This record gives sequence, structure tokens and C-alpha cells, in this order.
Amino acid sequence: MLIHVVQSGDTLWRISQTYGVTIDQITAANQLPNPNQLVLGQALVIPEIARYHIIQPGETLWSIAQRYGVTIESILNENQIQDPNMIYSGQRLRIPSDFHIVKSGETLWAISVKYGVPIQDIVRVNRITDPSRIYPGQSLIIPEKAKPLKEVNAYITRFDQSGQQIVREIGQYLTYITPFSYQVRADGTIRNINETELLNVARNVNVSPLLVLTNFSEGEFSSELAHEIFINTSIQDTLIDNIVQVMQQKGYIGLNIDFEYIYPQDRENYNEFLRRVVSRLRPLGYSVSTAVAPKYSAEQKGLLYEAHDYPAHGEIVDFVVIMTYEWGWSGGPPMAVAPISEVRQVIQYALSEMPSNKIMMGMPLYGYDWTLPYVQGGPWAQTLSPQAAVARAAQYGAAIQFDEKAQSPFYRYHDAQGKEHIVWFEDARSVQAKYDLVKELNLRGVSYWVLGNPFPQNWLVLEDNFRIQKY
Repeated sequence: MLIHVVQSGDTLWRISQTYGVTIDQITAANQLPNPNQLVLGQALVIPEIARYHIIQPGETLWSIAQRYGVTIESILNENQIQDPNMIYSGQRLRIPSDFHIVKSGETLWAISVKYGVPIQDIVRVNRITDPSRIYPGQSLIIPEKAKPLKEVNAYITRFDQSGQQIVREIGQYLTYITPFSYQVRADGTIRNINETELLNVARNVNVSPLLVLTNFSEGEFSSELAHEIFINTSIQDTLIDNIVQVMQQKGYIGLNIDFEYIYPQDRENYNEFLRRVVSRLRPLGYSVSTAVAPKYSAEQKGLLYEAHDYPAHGEIVDFVVIMTYEWGWSGGPPMAVAPISEVRQVIQYALSEMPSNKIMMGMPLYGYDWTLPYVQGGPWAQTLSPQAAVARAAQYGAAIQFDEKAQSPFYRYHDAQGKEHIVWFEDARSVQAKYDLVKELNLRGVSYWVLGNPFPQNWLVLEDNFRIQKY
């Protein structure tokens, strides 16, 4: 995946000529509302030029390969077809389009290093009988690098037609969808939500739903409500019975527990509650996961952190969503929402307490616009989607900058009243840095908060980095 940062004097025509793609392809990939209005410092995803072929009656793999000038083996490899005889009319085939023209003096070893693919893969797809004999001008198909298989979760708060359309559009990129949220009551009952149609859409696009249970009450997470649940096993039994009933009725495959602001003295009570839930749900075939606050160490103080016991969660549940975002938050001082330097510290601590294959790294799909000067207790920052952040920069003629330490874009502008603002948000570069960290540390996957903020570039970058696990 190529990312182009808009420079002074850039136009879409000039960028399209540089990368050999059309203006329409760049516009569509980035969903540019006004192709004539680029923003200095804006990150554009340059789409891969991929060719597809719909098999017609009477066609064979040999005739298709001849038509596009590629080998049968390369088509089989590109589409992961095990049996060449099992193709059918109407099937869509991806035709390999990454070629290398051999230059004088080049070797297969040098070409394999350049593209990061093994020599034997190049030899196989090009049917090379003697790897030492390639010649200048020869066209070689470069097979796609193997991408790691990862799980992807996304929380969603919209269950209406707009939320359903979001799931239709991006379902191919998701393992799980997690409607937020079922709220526990002190008597073990749970507040129902009207997400049935959303779940139907999810099933149609092969996305598995997780039921998220929270101690959210009257607009905030309730420490006391969680405490009442933890100290009464009878209420816990009622709660688990109710959870199972809903999961069976609505087709959930797992439970995600997001209890926040738990009293520090309830730390072990929470662990015991998790053990009790797992002992009931796992024999029924359900997964159990938790969402935890981003901690730097076991000794970290604060109501948000102390009762979240990383080692215990790593031992008890199937996986853990670490909420690695909200360093920059709407009520706090301006800064990146998920600076990579801080995210790395949290994940490295988590790795000292639990295995990497249980860690889902949290990622934000939004940014904030703060009015300056920031005053504690003053007006809260406005939430912006990445698309809206770029549009606002264009509106006010602001140049987008990039903080190398945080690996996050930002800009400043003055509004119509002359007030100064600063905007921190996410772009293709910032999410690529996070996906690089997932690959470097071999994490289970990523979890987004929250769907509903348009960020089309993210899904292209995600797809370029990973294959998505489906169940």
C-alpha cells in the first residue's frame, strides 16, 4: 500500500501520473468529496491496480491465462484455488498485476529482496526451470506477500439503518461486531437493546457478533453497581442465565465484558466473577473476553486502572481488548488520541503479563477539535471523523502536520470568530504505524472504537496489512 502526502503544487492529475493510476481511482479510494481541493500535508492512499475477470461460459483457466498474459499457476496462487477443475461461470478471479521487468545484471535473489517475497515463490508462479537463467526484459509476476491472519473487532452504537449500512459496507474487514451495550442491573437482569436487524445484516456478511455487557447506568460507569454484582453469587447466577438466554435467542458467539471504574478493593471479586462466567459459558461453546484500561504497570493508580488485573484476565478469558486510546480526550488537554509511543508502552507491559495471542489492540476511528487556550473544566472538544477533520482543514486553509513521536496528524486553524483551534486525528500514516506494531509484536488483532465515523482509508490499509479471520 502506497501513501502519498500532499505537497505544495500537487494536483490529483500530477499524483495520478506519478503512480500510474487514474484520478477516479484515487478519488474513490479516499472518498474525496471535492477532488479539486487537496490539503497540504493530507495523506492519500494510492490504490492497488488490481484486475478482475468474471468467468464466462466455456472459458478455461488456460484461455484466461492467455488473455491476460499470465500463467495458470499464478491465477491459482492469487485466488487460492486448490482444484483447477472447480471453477464456474460467474466466478470472479483476481488476475495478478504486480510485474517486474528484469534489468541487466539483476538476479532472482535481488528481485526477491526488493519485493520481500521468497525466491521459490517467484520461481513457482513464473514456472522458471533454471533460477540462474533470467534475462533482461523478461517480465516476472511478483506474487503477493503472505499477510498474517488477524482478528478484527469493532464496537458500534448505531443499530438503525445507518448502522446496518455501515456493517454491509465494511463487513468484509471484520471478524466481530460488538453492539454497545447490554447494561447489567443490580438484580441480575439486563437492559435489552434493539439490535436484531443489525445482527441479521452481520450474519449476511459473515461477521460474528459479540454481546458486550457493561456496568453502565444513568449515563456513566457505576462502581457501586459492579460491586453489588461481585459480592452476590446468586445475582451472578441470575445474570449469567439472562446472558445465555439472550445469546441463544439472538445468535451471539461470545461475550465481551466491559466493566469500568471498578473499586480497587473489588479487584479479586472481579476476577472471581470472570472465572464464574467462563466456567458457565465455555462449555456451551461461547468465548469470553474483556475490555481493560491501558496500563503501564501493575502498580498504576486510579479508579480506572487498579481493578483491571492483566495477569488474571490473560489467564481466565479467551482474549483481552486493551483500550489503547483516549490519551487525548474531549475533556482533557489537546494531544494525539492514540500516540504510538504510549500505545507501545501499554502493549509491552501487557506482553509481560499475558500471551500476545490474547491481546486485541484498541484503535480509535475519530479525532478531536479543541478550542485554545485549553482550560481545565472548560468546553469539551468536538469529536470529528478523520474525513471531517480533513474537510475542516480544507475549509480553513490549514496545513496538516505530522508528529513523528506520536505518529499522528494534527493542524491548527482560526475560526470565523478568530478563536484558535487544534485538531488531532487519525490518517493512513497513523493507522499504518499501529498495524506495524501489531505485526512486530504478533498480537491477536485490533479492536475499533467506534464505527460511525467515516474513515475509508483505514479499511484499505487494514486489508493491505492483514488477512481477516472469519468464523
